[in-house]
Amino acid sequence: MAYHVPALLDESIKGLNIRPDGVYVDATFGSGGHSREILKHLTTGRLIAFDIDEDAGANIIEDERFTFLNQNYRFLLNNLRYLGITEVDGIIADLGVSFHQFDEPSRGFAFRYDAELDMRMSRGMKTKASDLLATMTEEELAHIFTEYGELPLARKIARAIAVAREKAPLKTAEDLKKVTAHFVPPGHQNRFFAKLFQALRIAVNNELESLKELLLQSAEILKKGGRLVVITYHSLEDRLVKNFMKSGNFTGEVSRDFYGRPELIFRLVTKKAVTPGRAETETNKRARSAKLRVAEKIK
Repeated sequence: MAYHVPALLDESIKGLNIRPDGVYVDATFGSGGHSREILKHLTTGRLIAFDIDEDAGANIIEDERFTFLNQNYRFLLNNLRYLGITEVDGIIADLGVSFHQFDEPSRGFAFRYDAELDMRMSRGMKTKASDLLATMTEEELAHIFTEYGELPLARKIARAIAVAREKAPLKTAEDLKKVTAHFVPPGHQNRFFAKLFQALRIAVNNELESLKELLLQSAEILKKGGRLVVITYHSLEDRLVKNFMKSGNFTGEVSRDFYGRPELIFRLVTKKAVTPGRAETETNKRARSAKLRVAEKIK
């Protein structure tokens, strides 16, 4: 199994509109698929790659134009400034979980393995998914299942967990599945558990807040004409990216100046999300939910 197969690779590289002498950021290095493709288009340019997962370090590219940082992309601005970089020509982020993380049972991301409920993007983080199940209040659990999993029975699920953990801690994927199995709609087992595990993963890694910080910092460090390219895999991410590219904020409401003129940061390069074609989804089924959006900074 490949470490990770990038979705929409050609479309995302085209969206970056790479200049041979430009400075670019790969905010989610992973297996290095996007980074390797970016380097093919650079001559004297430079590429800085981020990844919070220590395992991604095994894929580092030996190239003097390339710098890898084992850092969360939410610290983008400070790290680039430390490197003496004050503006960049393009930023790409391929969000979500890598094949490696999903397919390695010990990482605890996938509900198909009866492994410990870990779900940390970095093993250096203190809190695992099992810790959240043990320490969050019933109300807090209901909140993350509603907001991050969009589960209609979130309160009942939270209540069932709260009752079950009084008898024994929920440590493994099978523990959690047994407690919540009777909430699964008929014929929708995979979808239900995908949403349940997604909610926990987002909470463990503070993913949506990190994404917001990445987007805000991208707007600050991109130069005029620079491109922001983001691939999302669920509606929560996509909504944030869509709204921010459209309006410069996360509500999607465009601010106007005294004369009623829209105050915009970006020009939308993709008017609507780009999705994989049939040929790609047939060879990479995990790309089916991918959505690509591209914007160009206009000021």
